[in-house]
Amino acid sequence: MGGRQKVLVVGLGVLLVVLFVVAVGGGREERGDPAGRHSLVEWLGRGSGRQGTVDPATVEAECVEAPGLLAVVGDCELRVADPGRLRTLILRSPGGFTVEAPAPGDTDFTVTDTVTPEQDGTEAVARIAVDRPATVTLRCPTGCLVTISAQ
Repeated sequence: MGGRQKVLVVGLGVLLVVLFVVAVGGGREERGDPAGRHSLVEWLGRGSGRQGTVDPATVEAECVEAPGLLAVVGDCELRVADPGRLRTLILRSPGGFTVEAPAPGDTDFTVTDTVTPEQDGTEAVARIAVDRPATVTLRCPTGCLVTISAQ
């Protein structure tokens, strides 16, 4: 290896070490918002195309009040038809509720989450990834209205 190549390799090594130190040392101590997204991530998501949402017409449930509207008292099972690819089932409610759904992919894992309205009055929203026919359980012990949203 010639003298120029050695200088180039050493310079590249120093640059990598400096970038590593800045990346590790430049982090913040706060935990962040798990629901929040960085604007760069949002931009990349728009550029690559969104995965889409589950069509409310493909969801069946015994607690259907009207198309896309569920009146849940206690438990209600939603049967989501095969979406054909990864889609998001979006559920919205002015009150809190609990959702239990199978994880997407070839896993034998169930995800449970309780969503509540924000303090500013924004409704409770649950986003469930669905990539095959699935049964999603909603729990609302005191009763609530849940909307199956297209967005």
